Amino acid sequence: MTGQVTGRSSANRFVSHGVAHVDTPRRDEPVLVNFVLVPKFTMLALTSAIEPLRAANQLSGSNLFEWQIFSENGEAVVASNGVVIIPDGALPQQSAPGYVFVCGGVEPESTSSPVIADWLRAQWRHGHTVGSLCSGAYVLAEAGILKGRKFTLHWENIPGFREAYPDLDPVERSYCIDNRLITCAGGIAAAEIALRLINDHCGAELGQAAMNMCLLTHRRTAEDPQVISIAARLGTRNEYLVRAVEFIEAHVDEEFNLAECAAYSGVTLRQIQRLFRQYLGITPMDYRNNTRLRKARIFLSETNMSVMDVALACGYSSSSHFAKAFRKKYGVSPSKFSNFG
Repeated sequence: MTGQVTGRSSANRFVSHGVAHVDTPRRDEPVLVNFVLVPKFTMLALTSAIEPLRAANQLSGSNLFEWQIFSENGEAVVASNGVVIIPDGALPQQSAPGYVFVCGGVEPESTSSPVIADWLRAQWRHGHTVGSLCSGAYVLAEAGILKGRKFTLHWENIPGFREAYPDLDPVERSYCIDNRLITCAGGIAAAEIALRLINDHCGAELGQAAMNMCLLTHRRTAEDPQVISIAARLGTRNEYLVRAVEFIEAHVDEEFNLAECAAYSGVTLRQIQRLFRQYLGITPMDYRNNTRLRKARIFLSETNMSVMDVALACGYSSSSHFAKAFRKKYGVSPSKFSNFG
């Protein structure tokens, strides 16, 4: 796949033909959206951001939006799914007026680029609107843009991000807009950002039509969570079990006290044990252990934390106890699973 197309006019590149049409006033200049790729970026986030813009151009029959794809040095970038993207070029010294989004993906702590971070800082200081898709907030953090601002990134990367940047506090939302800073969790949330741009620049009618073209039936707001509720995840609306799970997940790195969990949930010790067996087929302690092992797996995948640091961050008193539990759960030792050894 390539971001660069030769031998075609700008209009032909950005405006495809289709049956559906929406009367939309033409713009003197198209809105420019720049995407900067880091290695192992998430393809879904990139394409989800571009396709609504393409749909808006097709529906209007005019060049309302243009997009460019850059990499640090202009060389091809391999996405997390193995697809190779050939960008339009290397980072320009100064971006044209418009939006700049850095596209992150898996292993963000090891793939974040100081060169891209410095470039983004320069764009920010020149008044550009800067943002990120998926885990691109890691690069924005390195650029020093996130301090004191509301931002988000993919839920899987949030625990590791908080360990790496304890002075920054991401929110677990689909997307965030804080003045000139736009961040989203990636995936389909990137399409919601693109639809917001279409609405803001071209009106609600075209925004809705582009949404229909993308077969999106519901548009989330910036306040909507990234993932389904605890009740939906558990497959039950039992309020006592939901509160118990809420308590466990909020205190996963602390010493577990079943009595406190039961009190928070509004049931007795016997009742809370029965609820977990009835609805989940496990004990509250099993649920707590599975939860902290999932958290440990994220840290080992997404950060350069040592096995001992991960063990402590997930509430284990020793690395040997943690390693034994991790190996039993996932069939591999933490040190072998970690990308950083």
